[in-house]
Amino acid sequence: MRHLLDVMELTPAEIDGLIATAKDIIARPEEYREKCRYKKLATLFFEPSTRTRLSFEAAMLELGGSVLGFSEASSSSASKGESVGDTARIVSGYADIIAMRHPRDGAALAAALKSDVPVINAGDGGHHHPTQTLTDLLTISREKGGFEGLTVGLCGDLKYGRTVHSLIAAMSRYAGVKFILISPEELRLPGYVTADYIEVQGIPWEETTSLEEAMPRLDILYMTRIQRERFASPEEYERLKDSYVLDPAKLTAAKDDMIILHPLPRVNEIAVEVDEDPRAAYFRQARNGKYIRMALILKLLEEAERDPAKMPVPQEVEEGAECPNARCITATEQGLRPLYRTVGGKRRCIFCDTEI
Repeated sequence: MRHLLDVMELTPAEIDGLIATAKDIIARPEEYREKCRYKKLATLFFEPSTRTRLSFEAAMLELGGSVLGFSEASSSSASKGESVGDTARIVSGYADIIAMRHPRDGAALAAALKSDVPVINAGDGGHHHPTQTLTDLLTISREKGGFEGLTVGLCGDLKYGRTVHSLIAAMSRYAGVKFILISPEELRLPGYVTADYIEVQGIPWEETTSLEEAMPRLDILYMTRIQRERFASPEEYERLKDSYVLDPAKLTAAKDDMIILHPLPRVNEIAVEVDEDPRAAYFRQARNGKYIRMALILKLLEEAERDPAKMPVPQEVEEGAECPNARCITATEQGLRPLYRTVGGKRRCIFCDTEI
């Protein structure tokens, strides 16, 4: 745990440990108020965020530490053309740990390769969002008592939804899980997520365009918004933005103990009338984000003190041609060599997982 770039870098035991620490923080907050005294967190947010950035900042402050950073690319040297790697190298001289969000897939790895301190991926394009997944897992653990045997419905933007990709990856390691993927044809789950995390584990799954058809079978409904910022075409966004709207009428067919999750912000995919339903767990989920990030900061700082060595270039990689993913950090990062690893006989970019 030198950095946290992808939730699959964590073993189930490590995830269980973070959840246990988060629950202890909730139960005994006074025991943690000075744990990060004199430590500094840098929040490098190259794209807008409310919950993720503020929950990281609140987490560090409640641990007794301090915070520095920026909340948009225009207020950083990125507006002058500075690379992600250079920014990370500079900031790691000012802070003990970095939380970074960036619109480019693989940006967190590019930062980690140059940073002298732990880097936490707070979202890299449509790629990964591991701390949101840890938030989701803590919420499921608190609401449902565990992860095994759950039928999870994921609804909305499954193509660009990085929170969906990370949650599927994490929950694929628990017994008896089933996935129901609910989306328009244009926003179906990418094939690499299905292949790498669902099919390889032999997990039952199905795809549907009907939320109503899936509803009675769900233990968890994970709603997502259709993300305007991920679309190249405004027309395509306008056509798909209202594909699914969860309202009280649709919930009449749901189980009494089903829970509704959403990484937020919502636009109109969950009607405000749903907020008062006891199954609506998304505001409780947002609060849980602070506690799991407190646990993660503590763990990464502890590991950094034990082993301060810089992150090496990932093993078993090779140089190759330009990555075909236009959203990959290698398309814009100065001096960043395209690197690939072979997984299951297929070559994939180590930064964004795109198949070559």
